[in-house]
Amino acid sequence: MPDPRLSIVIPLLNEAENLELLHEQLTVALAEVDLPYEILFVDDGSTDESPAILDRLHESDSAHVKVLQFRRNFGKTAALNAGFAHARGEVLITMDADLQDDPQEIGAMLAKLDEGYDLVAAWRTDRQDCMDKTLPSRFFNLVVANVTGVPLHDFNCGFKTYRRQVTDRLKLYGELHRFVPVLAQQQGFRVVELPVCHHPRHAGVSKYGAKRLVKGFLDFVTVLFLTSYLKRPLHLFGLGGLGVFSVGALISLYLTILWFLREIGGVAGIEPIGTRPLFSLAILTIILGIQIISVGLLGEMVRFFSFRPQEEYTLKRVLD
Repeated sequence: MPDPRLSIVIPLLNEAENLELLHEQLTVALAEVDLPYEILFVDDGSTDESPAILDRLHESDSAHVKVLQFRRNFGKTAALNAGFAHARGEVLITMDADLQDDPQEIGAMLAKLDEGYDLVAAWRTDRQDCMDKTLPSRFFNLVVANVTGVPLHDFNCGFKTYRRQVTDRLKLYGELHRFVPVLAQQQGFRVVELPVCHHPRHAGVSKYGAKRLVKGFLDFVTVLFLTSYLKRPLHLFGLGGLGVFSVGALISLYLTILWFLREIGGVAGIEPIGTRPLFSLAILTIILGIQIISVGLLGEMVRFFSFRPQEEYTLKRVLD
């Protein structure tokens, strides 16, 4: 078999009832695309019959089906990293194993990629999920799009198409797979979304509960720092530190004026400033402001000594 041009990376956890039908649908859709391909199933520590089914799929279609199996559940980001590392294709496609992503959309996503884009993200315009998933997701997508400036409607959809250069450049850990379009655009890659068909889950249950909202918010803060302030930490900590320091300085100025009025001006009815809680607040905010600025300076020092010029840019072409 020739080296694959397409690598389909599918992270999964306890999807035994979906795997054989997914493989069948992928085989049909990829035959229509007519490009050499491989399908990488990444088993993220399944405890059902998924490993046995993946073994059978590999035996029956060893030319295309590859299987990576974790010893335990490490999470979707780790599964994607493993898939990216073992994929051999020039173009990589990620999708979930629950049959909600339609393999027939692969041809359209590849055509969109050929228009000059580096990452095509699927947009589930008619999402077939319950309200407790769709409503928080809409709010999440709206906030991320407006804060980051990446104009997508569906950041968290796992159905995406990448050029190899994108996956080689991405550094994913924790739960950062939700923000791949943001991280890719920050690196200078062209990102676009494509409306796709979305199906109800064929079998099994979703592996993501309400706790993903808290994780998503914390990861969003991480992404904002990585994309906006990682290379200039003093701009973040310095701004916050100056704000806190300024509050303390204004309170101190106010208390100083009162002291002059009482001790020098002889104005009656003014209490001593040393016993006021406001005096303690002024000292606390000044010290805190200085500490925050110091953290920014330490960040700049770390940044200076770890600076590598080759990591400051991404080359698209080199003409010698």
